[in-house]
Amino acid sequence: MKLGDGAARSGYRLEQFDQLGSTNDEAASRVASGDPGLLWIVADQQFSGRGRLGRVWSSPPGNLYASLMLIEPCACEIAPQLGFVAGVALADALRKLLGGDRKLTLKWPNDALYDGAKLSGLLLESFFNGKSPFGCVVGFGVNCRSHPDDTPYPATSLASIGARKTDGDAVFAALSDSMAIWLDAWARGGNFPKIRRAWLDLAGGLDAPAKVQRNGNVMEGTFRGIDAQGRMLLERVDGKLETIEAGDLSFAPPLWH
Repeated sequence: MKLGDGAARSGYRLEQFDQLGSTNDEAASRVASGDPGLLWIVADQQFSGRGRLGRVWSSPPGNLYASLMLIEPCACEIAPQLGFVAGVALADALRKLLGGDRKLTLKWPNDALYDGAKLSGLLLESFFNGKSPFGCVVGFGVNCRSHPDDTPYPATSLASIGARKTDGDAVFAALSDSMAIWLDAWARGGNFPKIRRAWLDLAGGLDAPAKVQRNGNVMEGTFRGIDAQGRMLLERVDGKLETIEAGDLSFAPPLWH
């Protein structure tokens, strides 16, 4: 496995492992040890992979499990923007590998879907104790050769949708280049409006009926995109516009346009 040419020229580094408990945990250990960052950790297989909200991420061989470790990429308070940068970068890379197929979309905040089924997910974690530099880890899991069948929402893989390239090496090379490009465009948080515009162009389910589960409650309405801070906008049936910072978003198909 190799970095994309653009990522390599920009100073990113790669460490690859046959097996790890979690690429995010390994990257987090590098934050604690004082690594300077711009470091990709990739594993062929994970034994303790996880997604958002502590969910288990199935990690058999054949898929891509990669985490990018960054040191002081921005001010701590705007670190959540990195999730949108990473979502745009991943969707941009996958669309290019799929010949621009617009069935590849983003679901808030940063899951990549193909025709409504989950193709990949992201996990963003931040580390700051007031003594060492602020670190962020962005973990990517992409279903290349296989996907789980026992998920709450439909899942798919590059192999299942007939993608021309289904190997993790090709996906990683494209992703590493795309992340380098979009991190530069984001400008350490100075140009989030550009990221927001790109995210909305990639978004699935805009203006579609949706429901959000949070804190055990379900809210229904119409998905209206994201605000200037990346928070979800849900127009309720009574016309009130809700701003939501966290929750599980789901749609009735179709998710793409």
